[in-house]
Amino acid sequence: MSTHDAYFSRLQAALQAEGELLPRLIVDLDRLDHNIDQAVAFAAQAGKALRLVEKSLPSFQLLDYIARRAGTRRLMSFHQPFLNLDARHWPDADILLGKPLPAALAERFYQLHQGGFDPQRQLQWLIDAPERLQQYLALAQRRGIRLNVNLELDVGLHRGGIPEGEAGARMLREILRTIEQYPQHLAFTGFMGYEPHVAMVPRLFGSPARLLAQAMATYQARVEQVQREAPDLWAQALAADGQPPLTLNTAGSPTYRLHDQEQLSNELALGSGLLKPAYFDLPSLADHLPALFIATPVLKRAPSLSLPGLGRLPRLLSRMSGRGREAMFVYGGNWLADPVSPGGLAPSALYGSSSNQQLLLAPTSAAPQLDELVFLRPRQSEAVLLQFGDLLAVRGGRVVERWPVFNG
Repeated sequence: MSTHDAYFSRLQAALQAEGELLPRLIVDLDRLDHNIDQAVAFAAQAGKALRLVEKSLPSFQLLDYIARRAGTRRLMSFHQPFLNLDARHWPDADILLGKPLPAALAERFYQLHQGGFDPQRQLQWLIDAPERLQQYLALAQRRGIRLNVNLELDVGLHRGGIPEGEAGARMLREILRTIEQYPQHLAFTGFMGYEPHVAMVPRLFGSPARLLAQAMATYQARVEQVQREAPDLWAQALAADGQPPLTLNTAGSPTYRLHDQEQLSNELALGSGLLKPAYFDLPSLADHLPALFIATPVLKRAPSLSLPGLGRLPRLLSRMSGRGREAMFVYGGNWLADPVSPGGLAPSALYGSSSNQQLLLAPTSAAPQLDELVFLRPRQSEAVLLQFGDLLAVRGGRVVERWPVFNG
């Protein structure tokens, strides 16, 4: 028998009882609850709202579950087909785009939009440069509508947006003038400043505290520039009359817990950290628990690794690389994920990867039997969640719900 600890033994028993011998993605609701509560408590202490990052949680049932427990209707969307789904499913949502979309995709959103969601009151498009704003202005003029404009700031990530320094001041000045000239078509609603580098870059480049201070100083300078150079736009955003409220968005899963002192931003974005895939094993998320796992059955076993090919060298390499381990082939594979149970599982760099039948090597003492399950931990959520069909929501070691993922 394989050697799972008590946690994974319960998961295996639950899936076997359900007859789930396909590759499946599991969301542990008990652990998810813990992570949601951590985020809610922190946001309340910091005096900030939470905005859920939809791309990292691409299932309406999953989003609904988190939103109810967290008490938020704020979404961040990154993909035009998903944006149209969001607007239909959540007619009361407050939606902020998480990246600047081509204007043609913004127009497609309006062409396909149906239902009670009111984009003029509930949707903010992200603008990163004067050229993008001109494209959106042409769209608004063509359709006879007004677009809400949230401005992307480069606060140190250097992935686009209004840059730091005097170049950024000139760019923002040009953008503000355009918005002021066309109030019937454009409305300023705030800023977004994403700063994952604060927690992710090597300490050689600076401590998280110092990098965050630099990021928020850039953010502060841009806020003060609007207040100084375009006070009417700032007042209009504060009044939120017929448009979304002033949105000063920052953070993400790697950094949200670092914003306990700064008083500038009014909301924090959070997605993957609620499920905590392996890329988010960071000091800033030490209090969060892994809540996302892949389960897949063993299809074949061999007493040792045997590499394809003829001659003595492949046989010698096989013996050396597989010493003390059994070879097995699982259902599917080649995911952005790493084996976690039974302990000691590892892919073979010599044999290579397969999306059909992945080879794993297991210690002889912990090798699963045929049809037993192995568990892997995804490294990220946004790509992996869309690869397995319905998510299996598990509570107390039992499958309690099946949640479809987005299709678009």
